[in-house]
Amino acid sequence: MLKIYRRPDTKKNWLVTVAIGEKYLTNFEKFALPSWKKYCERHDLGIVAVTNQLLAQDDPHWKKPNWQKLLVPKLLLSEFSHVELVCYLDTDILINPYAPNIFDHYDGKSYGLTSRVDNLPMPLDLVQRQFVFLRNRYYDNSYPLDSVVFMSVEDQYKYSNLAPHRQASCTGLILFNPNTSATEMEQWFYKYSATDDSVTGGEQTHVNYEILETGRVQWLQYEFQATWVYEMAWKYPFLYGKHAHNKELIIDCIEASLFSNYFLHFGGSWHESSMWLLEGIMEEFEFDNLNRDFSAYKKRKLTGEPKGHVRPRKAGV
Repeated sequence: MLKIYRRPDTKKNWLVTVAIGEKYLTNFEKFALPSWKKYCERHDLGIVAVTNQLLAQDDPHWKKPNWQKLLVPKLLLSEFSHVELVCYLDTDILINPYAPNIFDHYDGKSYGLTSRVDNLPMPLDLVQRQFVFLRNRYYDNSYPLDSVVFMSVEDQYKYSNLAPHRQASCTGLILFNPNTSATEMEQWFYKYSATDDSVTGGEQTHVNYEILETGRVQWLQYEFQATWVYEMAWKYPFLYGKHAHNKELIIDCIEASLFSNYFLHFGGSWHESSMWLLEGIMEEFEFDNLNRDFSAYKKRKLTGEPKGHVRPRKAGV
């Protein structure tokens, strides 16, 4: 039921994922878990995965595994003697090992989310147009240039017969305190049926709605759930075309994205979303050195004291 990869020593804060099915578990352990372990060792966090269905598939309340994350808080409280705070993450998220401790940025009282609407480092409409255009141009010319991608957030709630909100998150990351939210989240699970529909075909719209309705939301910065589809379309559009099969370049771009972000999410079902399934990401010694040293530099107090006219050295000097 639960597979524990690391137990915390001091504060009982955990990263939790749902990896039900051999394919999901294997990919998680091979490609994502190494970065999670390095991160959690630095910050003394636990790591645990749910590896089995939490309800039998013939149970009338059964829903897909992405819904079952709502049952995780109660499961953790029943399995562990003491749990403080939890960060749920999808399996297809890579972590910069030198990223700050996400729990240091969380109040422990609200639901912690990252916005799909605000505080993005690029204009939302434009980056959506870019990845849609590039998919159509390089992946499949039948990919629609106008589709539900551009549906307003308010209309997404209306589509699911829910009262509209202007805000929404990607539920691949949710911070919560299981001691205060377990019962509430379990109730959300049983409130809906497997036939309740959303534009994403999953639980995201409904979970967003329920969390927003509580009024207890803390919005974290984009860096804690950077979106690879956006990052690639905005910064590395050449990966769609002639470099689409250049594995070394893809790895360089993913690492460059992780240099300026903390958690990088490869959600979705198109070709970009499988790029994390490459061996060698974050394995080079230089990547580790660069991020370690930059992490230390970011904490350094700077004076802005003039140093005169500094000229570049000649190459090789």
